[in-house]
Amino acid sequence: QARLVEFGGGLVQAGGSLRLSCVASGRDFSLNAMGWYRQGPGKQRELVAIIAPHGAANYADSVKGRFTISRDNAESTVYLQMNDLKLEDTADYYCRAEPGPSTDWIDYWGQGTQVTVSS
Repeated sequence: QARLVEFGGGLVQAGGSLRLSCVASGRDFSLNAMGWYRQGPGKQRELVAIIAPHGAANYADSVKGRFTISRDNAESTVYLQMNDLKLEDTADYYCRAEPGPSTDWIDYWGQGTQVTVSS
């Protein structure tokens, strides 16, 4: 059974850093784009960063220059390095295997990990 599990959330002061990990199991997602999304209190879920199978990445304007997405296909893991965290980065962060031909255009979501940025 395909599964995505996020790790690395927590409480951090503004200006600090966190590294989130998303570990995949049960299915090979190396041919899928992988995304990190977040949902803040009272907000809609939004795309934070996305990385193509070959490594090209795109970011939301709000995190450009502060967040870096990367992947290690051999380890079935996607990372989100978050630096210079701001109060507005507080959210639940989710990993997603984007729909693609290798997964019959089905997407997969992790259960989320909470990030809280304090002043």
